[in-house]
Amino acid sequence: NPLTPGNLSKSFSFTVQCFTAEEDLQLPLFILFLLIYLITILGNSAVFTTITLSPKLHSPMYMFLGSLSFLDISYTSTTLPKLLHMLYTQQKTISFTGCMIQLYFFMAFACTEGILLSTMAYDRYVAICHPLHYARLMNQNHCAKFLSGVWVAGFLDTIPHATLTATLSFCKSHHIDHFFCDIIPLLKITCSDTSTIEIMTYINGVIVLISTFALTSISYVFIIRTILKIQSSQGRQKAFSTCTSHLTCVILLYVTMTCSYMRPTESYNPGLDSFFALLYISFIPMFNPFIYTLKNKEFKAIVSKTRAKRSLF
Repeated sequence: NPLTPGNLSKSFSFTVQCFTAEEDLQLPLFILFLLIYLITILGNSAVFTTITLSPKLHSPMYMFLGSLSFLDISYTSTTLPKLLHMLYTQQKTISFTGCMIQLYFFMAFACTEGILLSTMAYDRYVAICHPLHYARLMNQNHCAKFLSGVWVAGFLDTIPHATLTATLSFCKSHHIDHFFCDIIPLLKITCSDTSTIEIMTYINGVIVLISTFALTSISYVFIIRTILKIQSSQGRQKAFSTCTSHLTCVILLYVTMTCSYMRPTESYNPGLDSFFALLYISFIPMFNPFIYTLKNKEFKAIVSKTRAKRSLF
């Protein structure tokens, strides 16, 4: 009974909204998210595999891009497979343990992506503003250390949130008005005091979202200032082209994340929050491979050469 205080055993299951209860929309939604998931997996896998198997792409910029592709695959896989299962079987439930696991990995991957994008901005800053020192400051050894730090920080940062959420008592309701286990919808249905975890969420938002966005913005202020000093228009265009794709992804992610999490729990709007969640969980990871590779001549040249070799056999 969801109204029984305590839920001490934590053996219950949550029901998940999954956008709508109308039966006629379940199949179209399943097909839509299946296509999104397949495109995301195929696109990011292609980028990750190409970078991994091509020695010419083993530079820091592409190592960061490969890590982003792997992160987008993992990020999307924490939510969409379960959503697809619920839409297909119409069994819109998730166990308490499964919900907490999904919450932890979702937050960990989201935090990791924010830190990674900030690190990629620093890489572009060094490449454009200090090109003579780039080989020393951003060699493969340093790049590997940066990536290790990014992943460790992302996964450690979310442990307190997941731990505190797991101790909450859900005696108001077991129905999550969202399409996955996110922290704000869970706080809306608990009867426990949420002040500590809300303060922690805001502080974490300032530390991770705002600080990484600030670092990214500062990097781009110096980048743009340096690019504007380049004499040739061709040189300026080439320098800008290496940054526009990353800047596009940064803006999309930070705007949607800020709109979702940097506000009080009382202002939670299921429809609006589901829309923002769709952007950063489904559409951004799906479009990232295209944003980063469509104008990348070096990457396209490697892909074309690989295709040519395969056609010979």
